[in-house]
This record gives sequence, C-alpha cells and structure tokens, in this order.
Amino acid sequence: MAQFYKIWLIFDPRRVFVAQGVFLFLLAAMIHLVLLSNDATNWFSLAFGG
Repeated sequence: MAQFYKIWLIFDPRRVFVAQGVFLFLLAAMIHLVLLSNDATNWFSLAFGG
C-alpha cells in the first residue's frame, strides 16, 4: 500500500490526467445522448411538450 507512488514511475502523470479527462468527457456525452434518446428521460421534450 505504501508503494503506490511507484505507478507514476511507469506512467506519465500528464498523459494519465489528459486521458482521464477525455474519457470522462466522452462518458458524460454518451450518458447525455442516451438519456436524450429516450422519450421518458428527454428533458427537452418534457420541458417544451414536444
């Protein structure tokens, strides 16, 4: 447990954080698109009655 810092000797922290940010953005976009594609959870059609 005390040697977890050694993971940063293998992976470049900048690349890890950029990859994590890109992954989280794509995950959020996918979740939003899935929710918008469903009539029961589409907040645009619920708000505007469409």
